[in-house]
Amino acid sequence: MEPSSLAEFGFDHAPVGLVVARHRKIERCNARFCEIFGYRREALEGASLVKLYPTSKEFQRIGAIGLAKMRRTGRYDDERIMRRRTGDLFWCRVRGQSLTPDDPFALSVWSFADLAERRPLVDMTAREREIAMLLTAGRTSKEIARQLALSPRTVETHRANLMRKFEARSGAELIARLASAP
Repeated sequence: MEPSSLAEFGFDHAPVGLVVARHRKIERCNARFCEIFGYRREALEGASLVKLYPTSKEFQRIGAIGLAKMRRTGRYDDERIMRRRTGDLFWCRVRGQSLTPDDPFALSVWSFADLAERRPLVDMTAREREIAMLLTAGRTSKEIARQLALSPRTVETHRANLMRKFEARSGAELIARLASAP
């Protein structure tokens, strides 16, 4: 197999979803990415990534966070809730690398890993999803409050709601349940 053919084969058959994106639009994706999200390749290539987020507001918010980090480091990763073609929501690990440091979203490569089998999904509000994402990233309530321009008390209220929904008895147990199924 020629080196370029080998690279194409590797991209197409990788065990994680892969995307090459330009300005947050899918230029190319592999078979696993299509399988994770439940779309045919033709429906994804050329489309905005917004269709894979629970809301366009979350697409904008996560994009702003990602852009800021990619400007500093060229990379971004998180675990977030995404949306399949069926409308079902699921946890997904997302990692990205910019190929254009001066304009991080101009050309980037992303991997997507479906965490649905090992991470529970309960009915959460958009704000709870946002706080859950930051908790799993290791942020404290005070750090989350500063980042989201909320009062620490508001973050604690959302955290208490998450503890109730996940039936967690402590903050450590909540983070463990957010990170993986018991």
